[in-house]
Parts: sequence; C-alpha cells; structure tokens
Amino acid sequence: MLQSFPPAAFHMADIPSDDIPLALPNNNPTGKNQYKECPSKDDPHVKKALIEYHRRGITDRKKISQLLLADHSIKISASSVARRRADLNLYASGKTMKTLSETTKRQLVLDQMSQDPSRHTGPRAMREAIALEEGIHLTRDYIRSEMLLHDPDGFDVREPTAKKVPRTALSTPGLHYEWSGDGHDKLSAIGFPIWGVKEKWCTKWLGLWVVPNNRLKQTIAYLYLSLIEEVGGMPIQMTTDCGSETTRVFALGNMLREVFSPDLDPNEHPVHRFLKSVHNITVEKGWLQLRVKWSDNVKIYWEAGQGIYNPSDPHQYELVQWLWSKLIQDELDRYRDKNNNHVVRFDKEKKLPSGTAPNIAYSLHAQYGIENYLQPVDRNTIRELKEALGGEDLIRFVSVEYARRAEDIFGSLGVKLTFDTVWMIFQMMQPLV
Repeated sequence: MLQSFPPAAFHMADIPSDDIPLALPNNNPTGKNQYKECPSKDDPHVKKALIEYHRRGITDRKKISQLLLADHSIKISASSVARRRADLNLYASGKTMKTLSETTKRQLVLDQMSQDPSRHTGPRAMREAIALEEGIHLTRDYIRSEMLLHDPDGFDVREPTAKKVPRTALSTPGLHYEWSGDGHDKLSAIGFPIWGVKEKWCTKWLGLWVVPNNRLKQTIAYLYLSLIEEVGGMPIQMTTDCGSETTRVFALGNMLREVFSPDLDPNEHPVHRFLKSVHNITVEKGWLQLRVKWSDNVKIYWEAGQGIYNPSDPHQYELVQWLWSKLIQDELDRYRDKNNNHVVRFDKEKKLPSGTAPNIAYSLHAQYGIENYLQPVDRNTIRELKEALGGEDLIRFVSVEYARRAEDIFGSLGVKLTFDTVWMIFQMMQPLV
C-alpha cells in the first residue's frame, strides 16, 4: 500500500480585502490537530534523529518529517522540522557556505582528499563524506573547484576504464525479497578477506565483514545468521555464487523456510539461487565501487609498513592481526555508512529506486508502493544455530585474552586509530603487548 503523509499547512502571504470573495478548501474539517502528539522541543530522541539525518545529508524538511514517522514513529510537521533544525544550527550548504571561513572550507576538502591516496573519490562522494564525518554541508561546485585547484590530474585518474559485462535492468518484487551475498578477495593477499550482503531492491549494504577466511562455509553461514538476527528476519531468496562456502547457507535457508515460512511455495519462491559471480550483479557492482574507492587505498597504507612490520615474527604478526582487522572493520563500517547514504543519479530506465539514497528508499519503501517481504524468525533460534556452528570464534583473528589485553593497551594510548596512524600505533604497542 502506498503510504500517505499529511500535507503541509496552508500559509497566506497576504490578507485579502473584504470585497474579494475567497473560497479555500477545508483541509481539516474535524478541527483536530494531527500533530497533537508532537514531542516537546527539547525531546532528546528528536534531537538525535535530526542531527543524524543532517549528517546523512538529508536537509529537506518534508523528507525528514516522513523519515521521522517511518523510522521512529514520531509525528512532526515539516514546518516544525524546519524550526527545530534552525534551533540546532543545522543548515544546508547555501547558508553554510556564507558563514564558514574560506580557510575552514578548504581544510575540510583537503582533509578528505588526504584520505584518498588512490584519488578515486569524486566531488559528489567527497561532499557526502564531509557531511557524514563532520556534519557540515558544502556545495558540490565549491568542492569540485578546490579539487581542480589542488589535484587537477585526479579527474583524469577517475575516468572509467574497466571492461564491462553486458547488463540488463535489475528488478525485484520488493524490499527484502532478495539478498545478494559474495566474497571480496582484493585484501586476501595481506590476510584480510571480506564478505558482504546487499539488499537488491534498494541496493543497501546490509553487512560488510572482514574475516580470517571467507572460503569457510561455517564462517559464511555464521555471518548469514548474524544478519538475520540483526534485522529480525530472512529474505524470500538468498543469491550467491556457486562456491562451496555457500552450501551451508543454502541448507540453513531451506531449514529456516520450513520452520518459519512453511506456506511459501519453494517452486514459485526458491529460498536460494546460485549464479556465476559476474552475473551476481547486485553485489558485484558493489565490489567494483569498494575496490575503486576503498580497497586500493588500503593497500597503499599497508605498503607503508614495509621496514616496520616483520610478518615472520609471531609477536608482530599477532599484533597486526588484531590491529589491522580492527581498523579494517571500522573502515568498512564507515564505507557502508557512506555508500548507504550516497544519493545515486536519477535514471528513468532503472526499474529500482534512483535519485535517492539506499537508506531513504529502505525507510520509505511504502511510498514506492512495494511490499516488505522480510520473513520473521525467532531470534533465540538463530542464536542457538550460531553457537552450534562455532560461535564468534569463527570470525576472530586473535584469542579473546589477547584481544582484551591489546584493547586495554590501545585505550591507554589515547590515539585515534586511522590508516594514517596505524603503523605509529603498531610501534607504540609492540613493546607493551
């Protein structure tokens, strides 16, 4: 069902003279205030939500009003949203550009450029990254001009050169009808393979994990169950490549279907579909962007440790396993946040949502007239299955005892872990672990 939202209140710019007949529609014949349950101005939940939407680059007051209702069941009119944003000093790029100093604006752009040594991030993505990390909105034109000034060759680097497999327009009945999962091996050479799952309808990354081995069927099954536990249900269909590591996912999916959704016809709605990797388009497109915008940078930072790290030393190796897996997972979470809040270009030929961010389409899916196909499960059952597989040890890089000791030492340093600081932290921790 298409979800409807209350229209904005009517405002009269001028009061007409008495001799001019006026007939306005009565949009509220009952006289009841539809926003009578509106939270107070100092409500901490509303404040937190408004700040989060601003960080995600959402500044349209009507859209925020809709998201507050969809995400938090909070009813606030668009005009109230505008007033509360102003009270919190949350402004879009137009006003921000006028109030920030040139030095501050330029430094924001340069800081982001320094985090992209492979130079694959364009102005639009740079703009979104600044908003996500700093909560500050700059115009795309300003960011582009600064990037041209400080790194004009970077625009040539970003020209697409990859060979493309012929594609057809993707389609799916609705939200959570199909999840697409696969492994990403670009960091396997340095010991940190990745596995991820995307929701097909809105292309939202549901999960990205760094694991010791993304070829073990128990590990992949554990991640699959972890995601089901997190969202509270399973899709109608899981799609993966034909690797042996996904056979346990296939078996678990069929078992869970029989228990929790026995009325679904497996012939009409198969629980699992195997495809060649190049045809598993939803997640493969995600891996291309991950490689170009993220994993290429990781390799550059890793190579900066040559002469500092000796992998044949077991003590150094264990510290790197803890430190780099922690860093990579943190950065994967940041990348997922950026990607899920990235507004894709509108494409009239596209059957799935475009011109919006995956997170917004996910929350406001009812406005597209589509159904949420998530099949509810019992979370306690899922937890028991996870433990039966081997539990969290399947995704640990070091022992629990070592991780606890390393975390305590790291916390005492008072240094933020980033790609720029990781090898310095490694040298600081090495004699202490």
